[in-house]
Amino acid sequence: MTVLLYVLGVLFFAVGLGVSIGLHEVGHMVPAKKFGGKVTQYFVGFGPTVWSRRIGETEYGVRALPLGGYVKIVGMFPPGKGDDESQVRKSNTGIFSQLISDARAAEYETVEPGDEDRLFYKLTWWKKVVVMAGGPMVNLVIAFLLFGGVFMFHGVQEVSTTVAKVQDCVPSGLVTTACAAGDPESPAKKAGLRAGDHLVAINGHAVSSYDDVSRLIRANGTTPAVVSVERGGSKVDLHVSPVLAELPSATDPKATVKAGYVGFSPELVWAKKGPIYTAGQMVDYTRHTVVALAQMPQKLYHVARAAIGLEQRDPNGPMSVVGAGRVSGEIATAHQATVGDRFASMIALLAGVNLFVGMFNFVPLLPLDGGHIAGALYEAFKRAWAKLRHRPDPGHVDVAGMLPVAYTMAGVLLLMSVVLIYADIVAPVGA
Repeated sequence: MTVLLYVLGVLFFAVGLGVSIGLHEVGHMVPAKKFGGKVTQYFVGFGPTVWSRRIGETEYGVRALPLGGYVKIVGMFPPGKGDDESQVRKSNTGIFSQLISDARAAEYETVEPGDEDRLFYKLTWWKKVVVMAGGPMVNLVIAFLLFGGVFMFHGVQEVSTTVAKVQDCVPSGLVTTACAAGDPESPAKKAGLRAGDHLVAINGHAVSSYDDVSRLIRANGTTPAVVSVERGGSKVDLHVSPVLAELPSATDPKATVKAGYVGFSPELVWAKKGPIYTAGQMVDYTRHTVVALAQMPQKLYHVARAAIGLEQRDPNGPMSVVGAGRVSGEIATAHQATVGDRFASMIALLAGVNLFVGMFNFVPLLPLDGGHIAGALYEAFKRAWAKLRHRPDPGHVDVAGMLPVAYTMAGVLLLMSVVLIYADIVAPVGA
């Protein structure tokens, strides 16, 4: 049964990722066609074709390697100087010049009579931005909907203002809550606080969250306090004398501070949230994703070291789709969690992957979508600047000039994938 659940967890992630990739490409294809562009291919996966079917001028299909997808939009690059759309030079001098020339030639192999006004590079700059941003924006929308579904239907675990447990003593250390001989009775127990009491005020200051409770108690120090609770439908005022204790810092979990201590644990509750909460969480997750992208080279270096046994794998470091699939399988077999919790965790994992893919594709370098977006924005700037200075229209920006960067980036991405996949096999996260 465990093996079956593991396989189902991996399949869930694989299918979800495949659907996400397909929808990403739809995000490019639909606006491209809407703006009159010619789309000749729509494929999920790379490598040998598993299945395909032509509908109209577009071939739709699936390829063997599920490592991404693509749509072929005709005319991504303009002809070179001195060339026209019907006759692109087939050769050039210099390795990079040859690569650029070959790429231009490939662009025009599918150009037919009447397609001259349907070429991608001829679209206005904002249409290019919409087409290229459509893919990653779909991933961000998927992430929002998946996270929103988890928050709305499953909920998020929150700390409440209801007492779950009263400590018998003031423990001598942070590691254990067990009482030892000589440990003093906790202020909460001494004051008569009980499990099930609902805290409503500290020294007359109303509290609506456990953060309020913690902040007021810590700030109170060892000064006697009046803790008001709701018990059995009635309000009860308890007189508590907190003690000074070494507690984890509220701002830095790795640090400790001397603060007021009462001695009780709050209940954890599941709270269902709406779109506004989801939007706030998405902003926070996006900020963390941007930071993670900036730290990617450094984190990848440590992954490589972990792969050859020089250090432990960082549980918060990057992983490949192989690693993410493995995590999904492990979530599915986590028997200590409820079925609902496991399903919600797998949905959240898929949402996180979509968020990362969406943000990663906005990096302004070819062959990523952000490279074409940057080219379109640069074209808009150049044309606006020329118009402002009453200069001739400089024309379309030739992003083909950035192909050497694209090939370099493609090599880097391939190397990154190999390192991550190898590490996820020999030194997986959590092993």
